[in-house]
Amino acid sequence: MAMEYMHLGIPITNKKPNMTYNEDMKLWMSNPDDYDEKIEYLKFEEGTFFPEIMHRQCHVAYKVDDMTKYLKEADSILVEPITLNDTTRIAFIIKDNAIMELYEDKTWVV
Repeated sequence: MAMEYMHLGIPITNKKPNMTYNEDMKLWMSNPDDYDEKIEYLKFEEGTFFPEIMHRQCHVAYKVDDMTKYLKEADSILVEPITLNDTTRIAFIIKDNAIMELYEDKTWVV
């Protein structure tokens, strides 16, 4: 697997039903699996570390085996890799004027 599409992240200003709050990231988020279109709605709160551009522009999320290659090829890195747990990390980059989320899951590593 090189890149596998996961969801489209859409920033919003009003919460939608069933959104959950992430205290560490200071944002409300929906579950992409709740929508046939695989949409993740995001409502950023004051104090979030996510840059302002992400509050206004959509992003496309991809699952990757190893994000290192994509970080090197990025036009810029918006959010450096964040470790979510022992096997998973995410990062946000700009590539060809598009915001991309890189989702790396190493659960297959023994």
